[in-house]
Amino acid sequence: MSGEATGILFPMNKVGNVELATTAFGQGISVTPIQQVMAVSAVVNGGTLYKPYIVKGITDKANINIFENTPKKVRKVISKKTSSIMRLALESVVAQGGGKSAYIEGYRVGGKTGTAQKSKDGVYLVNNYIMSFMSVVPANAPKAVLYLAIDNPKNTAMLSSYTTTPIARRILLDIIGELNIKKQKGEIEKELEWNDKEYVIVPNVIGMKLDEAKKQLNNFEIITEGVGDTITYQSISANEKVEIGSKIRLFLK
Repeated sequence: MSGEATGILFPMNKVGNVELATTAFGQGISVTPIQQVMAVSAVVNGGTLYKPYIVKGITDKANINIFENTPKKVRKVISKKTSSIMRLALESVVAQGGGKSAYIEGYRVGGKTGTAQKSKDGVYLVNNYIMSFMSVVPANAPKAVLYLAIDNPKNTAMLSSYTTTPIARRILLDIIGELNIKKQKGEIEKELEWNDKEYVIVPNVIGMKLDEAKKQLNNFEIITEGVGDTITYQSISANEKVEIGSKIRLFLK
């Protein structure tokens, strides 16, 4: 695009141990957001780098296609096996690491926090950072990549786990709805912290007597409807994983 930056990387003939070390944690190099998304997409899609584009297509007023972008492969950058390992690693960051605030039960979110120290005139600034979070959903078979950055946030801890991940979670929920991404099993379980909401699996109580069902559903708020003592319907399906204390409606006959 017009005005697009090329990014900053060390020339390969000047990469030594120091350059390898600093590049690993993001200093001495610079990339644009779209370059970052391009790279992460290759990491999670099986290892193929694609040329990015902004406009999907152009149509006229009669909705006839004038132009449409199609995926263009650049090259293979990592193996499918490495890509699979990286998807698992990204999911573990959200379930067990610094990205926990972006965790969405049942949707296998993957991600990585970022903290970029800004520089001016060749010197790194003090207490001036770009906080970011790169995320993919679902982590095991990504359909969308989200990159969120906040330039020098104020009045907060300088950690992306506090600044960007809660915002990213809200955007990811919109993405999940827009792309109609379904819940699935097999996710990495979240390591709970003191303020986390706990989730449990709903048992099947259809056919049970009310007293027995209440014992099985002691983690929920029970609302009953109908006359009788036998459960014929439960409002939350069996094996669904929901927050402790959720309301569950039981129909009696």
